[in-house]
Amino acid sequence: MDLTRDEKMLIMLYSPGTRMGLCGVLKEMKEQLQNDETELLSLTESVLKKLSDMDDETFENLNLSLDF
Repeated sequence: MDLTRDEKMLIMLYSPGTRMGLCGVLKEMKEQLQNDETELLSLTESVLKKLSDMDDETFENLNLSLDF
């Protein structure tokens, strides 16, 4: 699963430790975004799509290291 640096950062900031938990947290956060937060909305939707396309084992094995 290819994740961008920004997607990895969003996952690290919001993940409670499980794929389904992260989906729930991101959906809640998405509902609270302001109209001008389009970039964060787009990023969140991208992560949610990728999370729905993977299973729990894939999520647990994600490499979330950030290459600077």
